[in-house]
Amino acid sequence: MGRLRWGRPVGPTPGSQREAVLALDSEPVGEPKGRLAASQLLRKLMPSETARLRLVPGGAESAPEGQGGRVGHLTDAQLVALAACDEMAAFETLYRRHASFALNLAVRLQGNATDVEDIVHDAFLRAHARLSDLRDPSAFRAWLGSIVVRLVRSRLRRTRLMRALGLVETGEPVDLDAIASPAAGPESRALLAQVYALLRTMNPNDRIAWTLRYVERHRLEAVAEMVGCSLATAKRRIARAQAFLTEHFVSPLREVAP
Repeated sequence: MGRLRWGRPVGPTPGSQREAVLALDSEPVGEPKGRLAASQLLRKLMPSETARLRLVPGGAESAPEGQGGRVGHLTDAQLVALAACDEMAAFETLYRRHASFALNLAVRLQGNATDVEDIVHDAFLRAHARLSDLRDPSAFRAWLGSIVVRLVRSRLRRTRLMRALGLVETGEPVDLDAIASPAAGPESRALLAQVYALLRTMNPNDRIAWTLRYVERHRLEAVAEMVGCSLATAKRRIARAQAFLTEHFVSPLREVAP
């Protein structure tokens, strides 16, 4: 049986972008006006059909030229300061700059694109409502990612509980078209399908920590911060997941005798 190796992209790496098999890289009365405006803006900006959602490779951080208007050239820290004062053009620019990152992160953590628009919508609403809690405005992207992680974790826990109680017969299928690069061949897709099938059986905490480390390629310190635990706890979760995958993974590739 072949040995599964992690920490290296599977597939081509054309140009300057890293392209692995994974396709990387009602409103309550009395709610503040700024938050209402944010909700209305997100409903306008979010894609309407999951099936037509095109995930952007990692590294595409800026909004398309011509979008963002007079604030499009500002840094994240400057945009956060303006958005905290209910400057909606600044919030819209933050959305356009980081929405693809949040969408891709949610898809790769889940293994499918189910409800990712709702997750990202809620993540941006929570971020807008809690901008005053952001200690380092220049770290908006990483902070948004931690919100997405928490929302996905809650959804995975709920799905796992419903499956355990027999309320649903099976979990959501792995959507290879959502997570696989167009360059991925049949063998790579088979590998991905098996990895994500195994991830689905894990505790959500271990699953998310491993995915952030080996799929998203975050440093251990960043993983701990995004999942909201100590560095030691993050290491234990990743190690448990790695041991489980190593034990159960069966290589789809036929070994050639020397």
